[in-house]
Amino acid sequence: RLLGAGLGGEIMEYDLARLCVAHTVDGGGGPIWSMAVNSSGVQLAIGCEDGSVKLFQVVPGGIQFERNLDRRKGRILCLSWHPSDTHIAAGSIDILRVFDVCSGQTVQRIMVNYHVPKVKRECIVWSIAFLSSGTVVTSDSFGRVQFWDWERGTLLESHTVSTSAVLSLSVSEKEDSIIVGTSTGATYQFQLLPVKMGSLEKRWVRTKPFQHHTHDVRAVAHSSMALISGGLDAQLVIRPLMEKVQKKGYDAVLRKFTFPHRRLVSCARKARLLLFQFSQHLELWRLGSTDETGKDGEVLPLCRMPEHLVQLKSKGPEHIYCSCVSPCGSWVAYSTASRFHLYQVQYEGDGVSVKKV
Repeated sequence: RLLGAGLGGEIMEYDLARLCVAHTVDGGGGPIWSMAVNSSGVQLAIGCEDGSVKLFQVVPGGIQFERNLDRRKGRILCLSWHPSDTHIAAGSIDILRVFDVCSGQTVQRIMVNYHVPKVKRECIVWSIAFLSSGTVVTSDSFGRVQFWDWERGTLLESHTVSTSAVLSLSVSEKEDSIIVGTSTGATYQFQLLPVKMGSLEKRWVRTKPFQHHTHDVRAVAHSSMALISGGLDAQLVIRPLMEKVQKKGYDAVLRKFTFPHRRLVSCARKARLLLFQFSQHLELWRLGSTDETGKDGEVLPLCRMPEHLVQLKSKGPEHIYCSCVSPCGSWVAYSTASRFHLYQVQYEGDGVSVKKV
């Protein structure tokens, strides 16, 4: 079940078969800034503009309001459940709070800037994670990743990773690795490593930055095999954890996906042609051929090399948005944001002529 919320103040559940909103529920606290579900997936917590944290029951066929937790001033920007589902950590501006889920009361209140003298600008806690050890991890607008003992309210470790904001944070299932994303497009990984070989004492160690994005990294996820990040540059990047990769293959490759997807290569099956789309031009190629036969996956020697037939250049500053070639290979079409173009391709022996229609 997929749930979403936004500044409209409603919780939406999506129908994954029909790819549309199935039903909505009013959050009741103004714009919703954060959302988190507990480990069993039956309770949903939302953080609202009015400073409230509200609990909802995820029931078959819908979402039902359960109760409010202790409300204080300041919008709730991020939420995280303790793995035992007994407590919730909430990040706000200049402060983080820990709630007891059973009583609904605030049991800890920590000022994230109490140890920084004469701070004039506010510190925004952009993301938060509650570890099973009782450590709360926060990332903030000062470019810091901080580790807190929530019961004592003390700072355990602080790492300044950037001169700009650290916007997103995700913890691995074993809680020995953390990935964070910044507003400069960089992602960092923290690993919990022994201080010395064989030592039981461990500390969080930061790796080098990975600059795979050009804009804010607003979403990160930690899978068992890879670190995943998504940014305002509309790119989804999957970076494999090389120590987990046993052999070379698809899982060992850095993968970047740009959204929305567009088909940049189209195929004319009957004519054995491929049309390649670039930002300002198209290229039409004839596939090579072979006289040999073999099994799937084998590389066969070519008796005829691939042949570049036509290059069509787009006039004007507009980029080509989409293109295709007909199955028979006689028609090529492309479109920009404002115009549609159609060409007829004629083959005469080894020569090719193109007529604009």
